[in-house]
Amino acid sequence: MKVLHLDTNHPLLLEQFTQLGFENHEDYTSSKEEVEKKIHLYDGVIIRSRFTLDQQFLDKAKNLKFIGRLGAGLENIDTQYAKQKDIFLASAPEGNRNAVGEHTLGMLLSLLNKMTKANKEVKKGKWDREGNRGVELDGKTVGIIGYGNMGKAFAKKLKGFDVEIICYDIVGGVGDDSARQVGIMEFQQRSDIVSLHVPQTELTTEMVNEEFINAFHKPIWLLNTARGKCVVTKDLVSGLKAKKILGAGLDVLEYEKKSFENMFAQKPKAFKYLRKAKNVLLTPHVAGWTVESKEKLAQTIVDKIQARFC
Repeated sequence: MKVLHLDTNHPLLLEQFTQLGFENHEDYTSSKEEVEKKIHLYDGVIIRSRFTLDQQFLDKAKNLKFIGRLGAGLENIDTQYAKQKDIFLASAPEGNRNAVGEHTLGMLLSLLNKMTKANKEVKKGKWDREGNRGVELDGKTVGIIGYGNMGKAFAKKLKGFDVEIICYDIVGGVGDDSARQVGIMEFQQRSDIVSLHVPQTELTTEMVNEEFINAFHKPIWLLNTARGKCVVTKDLVSGLKAKKILGAGLDVLEYEKKSFENMFAQKPKAFKYLRKAKNVLLTPHVAGWTVESKEKLAQTIVDKIQARFC
C-alpha cells in the first residue's frame, strides 16, 4: 500500500511501515489543493493537524483505505463521511494520555502554589513570602469532565493525594477505582477543581460559559488541557474577575488555529487579560507533547493499522 505522510513524526513510523511492506511518500509542504490532485494515488494518509480532511478531500481520495492521526482526537477529519466511504480511522489517545495527565497535575500544583508568579518575582529581586502563600491540594474535591483516556490518566496521577475524585461524562458507567461518576448537579455542588478532558464536539464547544461557571456552588480552579473552543474565554475572564474562578491553567485556547501552530495573529481583549493575570497559567498546547509521547503516538498508529491490514 502507498502511504502519504503529511506531517513529520517519529521516524519509527516510516521505518515500521517499510518493514510491513508499505511504500512511504512524504509531503510536508504542498498546499491542500496540491495534495488533493494526487491523493487518489494513495491507500493511506498520516496526518497530525496540518489541514482538514473534509468531504471534498475525501471525495478525491478514491482509493483511500485508512487515515492515521497522530493525536488524541479526529476533529480535523470529517469522520462521518470517512466512515460512509469505509475508510479506517486511527487516532492515538493511548499515546499521549500519560503526558497529558502529568502536565495537568503540574499545572494544578503550580497554580495552587503560585510558582510562576513567585519565580518571576524572585528573578526580579522581589522576595515576597506572604504574597506567595500557597493552597494545599489535600482535602479538595477534584472534578474531571470527560472520563476517557486523558481523564483516567489525570485521575491516576492524583491517587497519591488525599483528595476526592469525581467525574462527569455523557457515557454512563465509566467510573472506576480512581474516580466516582456523578451527575452534573452533584459535580457542580462538590467540585473545588475542574479539569476538562473532552473531545471537541457540538456538545462540548463553548461548554464552559457564564451559565456553566455560575452553576458551581463554590469558587473553582479550572484546568483545560482538552480543546480551546470548549471554553468561552470572555466568560472565563468574567469568572476570574468575579472570583467565581480562583485561577486557571490553560494549555489550549479558543483562538487557536486548526493547525494548533499559530496563536498570536489575533489579540482579543479577553486574551490580553489572560496573559497579564497572575492567577492564570498558559502553555502552548503541549500537554501531550513530550519526547516519550512522540514515540508512543507513532507506535500506537502503526499497531492499529498493522492489526487492521496486515
